[in-house]
Amino acid sequence: MFPINPKHHPSTGESVLFFIFIVGLISYFIIELGTVPHVPILLGIFVLLAYGLMKRIPFKDLEEGMTAGAKSGMGAIFLFLLIGVLISSWMISGTIPALINTGFTFIGGTWFYAIVFAVTAIVGISLGSSLTTTATIGVAFIGMAGALDASLAITAGAIVSGAFFGDKMSPLSDTTNLASTIVQVDLFDHIKHMCLTTVPAFIITFILFALLSPNETVPMQNITKYQDALVQTNLIHWTSWLPLLVLVICTIVKAPAFIALAFSSVLATILASITNHLPWSGIWSIWFNGYTGNTDFQPVNDLLTKGGINSMLFTVSLVILALGFGGLLFVTGIVPSILTAFQEKLKKVRSIVISTAATAIGVNVLIGEQYLSIMLTGETFKGIYQKSGLPNKVLSRTLEDAGTVINPLVPWSVCGVFIADVLGVSVLAYLPFAFFCLLSPIITIIFGGKVYKKS
Repeated sequence: MFPINPKHHPSTGESVLFFIFIVGLISYFIIELGTVPHVPILLGIFVLLAYGLMKRIPFKDLEEGMTAGAKSGMGAIFLFLLIGVLISSWMISGTIPALINTGFTFIGGTWFYAIVFAVTAIVGISLGSSLTTTATIGVAFIGMAGALDASLAITAGAIVSGAFFGDKMSPLSDTTNLASTIVQVDLFDHIKHMCLTTVPAFIITFILFALLSPNETVPMQNITKYQDALVQTNLIHWTSWLPLLVLVICTIVKAPAFIALAFSSVLATILASITNHLPWSGIWSIWFNGYTGNTDFQPVNDLLTKGGINSMLFTVSLVILALGFGGLLFVTGIVPSILTAFQEKLKKVRSIVISTAATAIGVNVLIGEQYLSIMLTGETFKGIYQKSGLPNKVLSRTLEDAGTVINPLVPWSVCGVFIADVLGVSVLAYLPFAFFCLLSPIITIIFGGKVYKKS
């Protein structure tokens, strides 16, 4: 039932108390001390090792459990490294600049909030990073809102909604890859299945922002600065769309995610060499270190300076530590004991989905870390879904619906602190207007018991 066999069987009370203690420890370091999550997770590993040794679990078994936990994420780790290459190659081939430039053409008219949401969503899918999207195009939209005398809180809500829609649905996103890999679901099957709940949330969110939008039009000079700078890069050509087209075709024919991303990366790299006359030595450097924007407009430089294997090492190291931590939670029997206590009550599909969503939200609130909300919840519920006959893609979808998009709504979370700082709008101010993030878990809970039968 469990991915790692427990070597100790603590009582439910002991497991719950120890789990609360160790989650509280991690929360204190991340929220109160503001440390990067790597440090408290490593300390959590130390505590779990000490607990295991006190319970006379051989160190070899503890080490094997930790290694087995980390090993379960190797697929995600390889994908993360490849995503760094893909982003770099899509930058130098002009694919990402072309997508961003196209998004700007939709700006105008009177549906300001709705268009901010839609364009941010397009950019978010292009970049695969909610925080990068928020810190670049999001900052620009906040400036436009100020010029229009529009509500900064609603604008921020639209930015956050669009950025996390993009983060959730982009094949370039680390959280999307993590959620699919942690429960062994093909990346593109995962994205396709998420459409069942994400598309309704997107449509409702767009309508709400359209109804709230002011009547004034957006000042075109602000948009022109971005578009001129994107053209100035000389990266955008008609061939820039080919890597995206190849990725779409690979998705349609259900090619494995690693093959699809690798094929698109290689094609983008070859096109960059031909159309933009980049030397191969420079290309290989960009593969590792990422692309650096060099236009006369710094906001666009910030938007395009991205990618590379090096940019993914933070995430890779965090995933390894967190999965090793999860492995220890299983081998010491803490998580299995908790699951055994209430799994008899989790027989109905709806109760399983609701419990999954509640756990993912709870980890976000307690720890403030979306990676941990995905990894810990995924590892905890994988066995329950298998026993109940539920497809793993239902679990991976729920992890994103209630894990990825909730993090920016928590004031002390990693995303919440970052977004409030770069946009200058507090989390509590934009929270009521982050419609997409609020709707996603509600829709997955309401329809969680039905949509899996149709997929």
